[in-house]
Amino acid sequence: MRLTVYTDYALRLLMYLALKGDGLTTIEEVADSYGVSKNHLMKVTHQLGVGGYIETVRGRHGGLRLAKASTEIGLGDVVRYTEPDFAIVMCLEPVDAGCAISPGCVLRRALERARRAFLDVLDEYTLSDLVKPASALRAMLAIPLDADIGG
Repeated sequence: MRLTVYTDYALRLLMYLALKGDGLTTIEEVADSYGVSKNHLMKVTHQLGVGGYIETVRGRHGGLRLAKASTEIGLGDVVRYTEPDFAIVMCLEPVDAGCAISPGCVLRRALERARRAFLDVLDEYTLSDLVKPASALRAMLAIPLDADIGG
């Protein structure tokens, strides 16, 4: 299973905002820190805003920040929100293409269990867990050390 670049950018953006704490940041700042496309990150930012994960402050001194505490943002929830589907093979939902052996197929059951296990593990983590090595991550992303991590 492979996550899309879209989900990767969403997770990186959320981690950056968690490391930034209550401080505002810009899309350009995040894109520069990670060396990723600003345009692609803008699309991700919009969708995360619609989903209630981030909020935007308009104006000259505006920017982005988390809309809720990093401890309240589940990794599994974000991945489910940003991934278009988890149909590992065509016979799994949401595709659910017909197959002659579908009613008794062990492969289908095995892959469905694997998909659920993958998401179950992600459900054990919050955004807060992902930024525990805060000092090291801040240094790698050139975020000032005075940024206060919001819970």
